[in-house]
Amino acid sequence: MKSVFYTRFFILLPWVLIVVIIIDSDTRRSPGSGPAARYYPLWNRRVGRAALTRPRPSDPSTEHNSAPHNRGKNETVLPVIFAITPTYSRPVQKAELTRLANTFRQVPRLHWILVEDSVHPTELVSRFLAGAGVKSSHLYVPTPRRYKRTGLPRATEQRNAGLDWLRLQYQQRPGIHSAQPHDLSGVVFFADDDNTYSLELFHEMRTTQKVSVWPVGLVGGRRYERPVVENGKVVSWYTGWRADRPFAIDMAGFAVSLQVILSSPKAVFKRRGSQPGMQESDFLKQITKVDELEPKANNSTKVLVWHTRTEKVNLANEPKHPQDTIKIEV
Repeated sequence: MKSVFYTRFFILLPWVLIVVIIIDSDTRRSPGSGPAARYYPLWNRRVGRAALTRPRPSDPSTEHNSAPHNRGKNETVLPVIFAITPTYSRPVQKAELTRLANTFRQVPRLHWILVEDSVHPTELVSRFLAGAGVKSSHLYVPTPRRYKRTGLPRATEQRNAGLDWLRLQYQQRPGIHSAQPHDLSGVVFFADDDNTYSLELFHEMRTTQKVSVWPVGLVGGRRYERPVVENGKVVSWYTGWRADRPFAIDMAGFAVSLQVILSSPKAVFKRRGSQPGMQESDFLKQITKVDELEPKANNSTKVLVWHTRTEKVNLANEPKHPQDTIKIEV
C-alpha cells in the first residue's frame, strides 16, 4: 500500500507545483496589486506654507497613470505639457474636473498637476484621479484664511505649489537624482478647472520656445481679449480692463517653457505687492519681455480657450441633514 501511495504522490507532485506557479504568476500580474498613493506634506519655510515633496522619478506611487498605453511612436518625441490646475471643494467641483479630464484624455503627452486648496488630499479628488485616464500628480496646499476675502487673487499658493513640484522633480541638484536632458523638453500651462479648452490649443502651445500667448474668450467683460500682433510681434493688448498692464493677459492666455521655469527658480505668483488682476503680469515680468512673446493661434486671431464657468448651483431645497438612505458622491 505504501508503494502505491508514494507512486501516486510522486506522479501528482509535479502537476501540483505547476498549478501553484501559474496561480502565483497571475497574482503578480494583477493590475490591482500596485501600491496605494502616498502623500508627503512638506513645510516650505521660504514661503511659509505646506506643499508636497517630489516623488522620485522611479517611484510611481504618488502619480496616477491610467491613460491608455497604445500611443503612437511619434508621440514619444513630443514635449510634455504640464497642466497645473488649482481646485477647491464646491458643489460643481467634480463636474468641472470631469469636463477637464475628458479634454486632457485626448491630448498626447500631457501630465496633469492637480493642486487642491486643502490641508489634506480629499477622497473625492483622489478617487477621481485614479479613474480619470490621465497621467497626473495630486498635490495639496491650503490658502491662508486671511487671503480668502472677496477681491483678493485666488489659487496663488496652489499654482506656486505646482511650480515647486516641477522644480524639485526636474531641477538638477547635487546629490539628488535628476531627470535626463531629454526629459526637460516641456511646456507649463496654468489650466483652471472652470474653463473650456479646444484640443487645437494644446497643439499650438507645444512648440513654445520661451513664452507663448493667444486670445481668451469671454473674459474681462468682453467677448474676447487678445495680444495685438504686428509683423509677428506683440505690440499691444486688446482688453477691456487696464490695458496699461505690462502683460494685459489672462491666466489661460499663455504657456511657459519648462526650461524657463527651471532657469528662473525665484519666479512665482506673488501675494505681497501684487494688486488684484496683476498676478499674470507680475509673474511674466520675472521671466520674459513683451517683445520676446511668441504669438500663437494664427497670430492671436483665433479663440481656443474660453472662461465659460459653471453656473452657481441652486441648492435651496437641499436638507441640512442627509435624508437619503445612501451616500452619493456628486
